[in-house]
Amino acid sequence: MSDTITVGSEAPSEDNSPKNAPEKKQKPERVASLWTDALVDLRRNPVFMIGAALVLFLLVMAAVPQLFTDGSPNANNACDLANSLKRPSAEHWFGFDVQGCDVYTRTVWGARNSIIVGVLTTLLVTVVGALLGLLAGWKGGIVDSILSRFTEIFFSIPLLLGGMLIMSMLGKGNAYTVSLVMAVLGWPQIFRIMRASVISNKHNDYVMAARALGASSARITFRHILPNAIAPVIVVSAISLGVYIGAEAALSYLGIGVQSPEISWGLMISDASVRFLAAPHVLLFPSAALSITVLAFIMLGDAVRDALDPKLR
Repeated sequence: MSDTITVGSEAPSEDNSPKNAPEKKQKPERVASLWTDALVDLRRNPVFMIGAALVLFLLVMAAVPQLFTDGSPNANNACDLANSLKRPSAEHWFGFDVQGCDVYTRTVWGARNSIIVGVLTTLLVTVVGALLGLLAGWKGGIVDSILSRFTEIFFSIPLLLGGMLIMSMLGKGNAYTVSLVMAVLGWPQIFRIMRASVISNKHNDYVMAARALGASSARITFRHILPNAIAPVIVVSAISLGVYIGAEAALSYLGIGVQSPEISWGLMISDASVRFLAAPHVLLFPSAALSITVLAFIMLGDAVRDALDPKLR
């Protein structure tokens, strides 16, 4: 019996080799960096979320106070002496001040000048101090020595005391003059922080590699040094914003900051302090608004500091 071999077409067999296997789409790996990690941490931080919500609310109130009150704090028909020092009620939540003006309306409108001073001062201080600190730290040598000695002149002047002296010489002030005065006295702190951060970063490997590849000094400074050195400046600026708002309130309380017919929380506190025993509500509500605002910015700054500090990870 002979074996027969049938020659025919073979059934197609599935080729399971890896070469012909369908390619699986791989998810792009997330590029790790200080800023992306910090953003993830901030989203998970309840302190940051609460602080950011309060700050956003305050910024909206300062920008558009008409959303929160229909009244005007300085209109001729807004104040009535017949309502002088009346206590809070269902119709007027914060009561009236000595001039018969609605305290709630004035508190809402007072947020504008107080927050303008804080934000504008912080921007001026950050820009001037960061740029000069970047220049001093990167150049070094005689440039660093001259800028450092110049900075020490302003750094030796206390913020509040210097502000009192300058504002008393300028006379009547507003939110913008107060911001300018505090910026003149406040930039040395940012300068020192930025200078130290640049000095610690300019000898890192990525700077040496960029220089070996022929990158210009300007490109190295703004493309490599600045993004890696700016983190501590942002932290200090966020915390200092609340300090500047408190300083404006102190200057206005002393009568040398924002002055009538302008309105700010410090000015309201100054007017109400002499009648605290007779009408405590006139003092408590603007004081509470000031405290909450300062606390909100400090919470925001603390959360940013924790997110940007690698030692706390």
